[in-house]
Amino acid sequence: QVQLVESGGGLVQTGGSLRLSCAASGRTFSSYAIGWFRQAPGKEREFVAVINWNGGSTYYADSVKGRFTISRDNAKNTVYLQMNSLKPEDSAIYYCNPTRVDVRRPLSINWGQGTQVTVSS
Repeated sequence: QVQLVESGGGLVQTGGSLRLSCAASGRTFSSYAIGWFRQAPGKEREFVAVINWNGGSTYYADSVKGRFTISRDNAKNTVYLQMNSLKPEDSAIYYCNPTRVDVRRPLSINWGQGTQVTVSS
């Protein structure tokens, strides 16, 4: 079982950047594809990006493609989400979770606390 903790959120202006981190515990971290999801107030949680177990494949939601980059460092048990050109509509709580790459859905029903991203206009 892998446990994940998100960090790196904050308040930025439109056009700014943030890098989120998803730190994992557990020996099996490198076996999992890891995805980022986000949930804005009053909205459903949505898929943002996913990276496969070795970092060889990545997929993005259309809304973030070209602006966000997902990466991982298995030696550090960490997945990153570099977010550039941020927009107010990117404001949400961001979560990471082991993910099924083919359907972009989380494997676990358990979610961490997430990290809040707020983009001011």
